[in-house]
Amino acid sequence: MRQPLASLIATTAAMAGVIASFAFPVLAQDGTGPMPENAQARSYGDGWVCDLGYRVEAAECLALDIPEHAYPTGRSYGTGWECDRGYEEVDGTSCNPIPVPANAFLRSSGYDWQCERGFRQEDEACVPIVLPERAYLTDDHSGTGWTCDRGYEALTGTCSPIAVPENAYLTNADYGAAWACERGFVRIDDRCDAVVVPSNAYLDEASYGPGWSCERGYEVLNGACVAIDLPENAYLDRSGNRWSCNRGFRLSDGMCILGR
Repeated sequence: MRQPLASLIATTAAMAGVIASFAFPVLAQDGTGPMPENAQARSYGDGWVCDLGYRVEAAECLALDIPEHAYPTGRSYGTGWECDRGYEEVDGTSCNPIPVPANAFLRSSGYDWQCERGFRQEDEACVPIVLPERAYLTDDHSGTGWTCDRGYEALTGTCSPIAVPENAYLTNADYGAAWACERGFVRIDDRCDAVVVPSNAYLDEASYGPGWSCERGYEVLNGACVAIDLPENAYLDRSGNRWSCNRGFRLSDGMCILGR
């Protein structure tokens, strides 16, 4: 058992070493033995590390070929340098200015651009946003870049007045219905009709139904609220408009009888 176990441990250790060599590439900047030029002692532990702008090769620290408008990163992988803000890498050899079109500005990241307010991007240009009457600019960079004033809705590139019927109000919703009926009214087609509340009922502003609900102890029957005839050994449920048999009883012909 000892020999296979030792072999497994050795294999695992070798694999861990390979993984570590990829997971920690910066360590390749470190060296041991005599310190060469353009190097300095490590801030912790033994050995040395190449100065910024240099990369270790064999036992020496050789200068990186850093192009104009770039700075050294100190990393041992890749080019070892990155372009300054406002520049982009080209073929891993140079840093060219990022072309910023008219009416645009460089993003805070420094690696892309964005159109100024009042303009929107089309391909690699910023074109003016055509603002219709009764509209204002938004910060949404997708879509039209504008929205209609309150009381107007976008139709074929224009802002048209919203026809609000009597006893209704504007919802100010970006999507869905532009208006809703006031309390006590229900939407019928494009109008708001008064809700006729029967006796023993109250207004219910649910988006469905007749606009009213029966009070507790009453149920809907033919458009009216009638008293619930609660049988013996029964109780009103949570809604107050239906009933169930008590525990230990079951429903039979409208009555609650002992269960079997």
